[in-house]
Amino acid sequence: MLNFIICDDDIHMLNKLSLFFEKAFLKNDFEAQIIFKTQNYKELISFMSSNLVNVVVLDIEFKNSNINGLDIAKEIRKINKNCYIIFVTSHFEYIVEAYDYKTFAYLFKNSLSLDTLSTTLNRLFDDISGNSSKFIKLDKKGTFVDLNTVQFIEKCGVRLVYHTSNECFYSYNSFTKIENLLPKNFVRCHKSFIVNINNISHVSLTDSIITFKNNEVCYIGPKYKNILMEVINHESIIK
Repeated sequence: MLNFIICDDDIHMLNKLSLFFEKAFLKNDFEAQIIFKTQNYKELISFMSSNLVNVVVLDIEFKNSNINGLDIAKEIRKINKNCYIIFVTSHFEYIVEAYDYKTFAYLFKNSLSLDTLSTTLNRLFDDISGNSSKFIKLDKKGTFVDLNTVQFIEKCGVRLVYHTSNECFYSYNSFTKIENLLPKNFVRCHKSFIVNINNISHVSLTDSIITFKNNEVCYIGPKYKNILMEVINHESIIK
């Protein structure tokens, strides 16, 4: 599930964008949701500081402020270097400068339609599908999980369980196949567990237990202990 947020200082455009995105999600069967929308860029920055956001839809021109969308994008990149930014504008002159902030796409207010938005979102989901260092695809419906949020992956019978910071996701993929697709911060620690070392808060070698930032735990198998130790040997989480 991808989390979208929208910021536009025009309440009518904000509501229009929200409606268009929700219709596009439904039309294309995208696993996505709008988790926050606001007219206030300060609220946007505050929300992003404490919540997982995958895509920011951002107006460029804020009429009653001396700050514009490019300034806000600069602040966003200080908080989140990996989220996708989609700018909404009525003018072409900002395009070149906006790409300095790793802008994914532009939506032009005067020509906004459900078809053009669907095209943009299909391109975004295709990009995500090809970016295995950020996301992993769970099924043919296009369900994606942000790898930064995954604490560990558990093999449970014929299913894989992705334990994220907030919820669990399930798939029927091969454990070995998934292991080979994951970035280097994912390490096999047990015949039934692969851990994201970036989300570990504590390792007890005595009890062979790993505790994660969300207080979930998994276990270390004797066969995998040395491999795990080699990867995280210099981290302060080892006690």
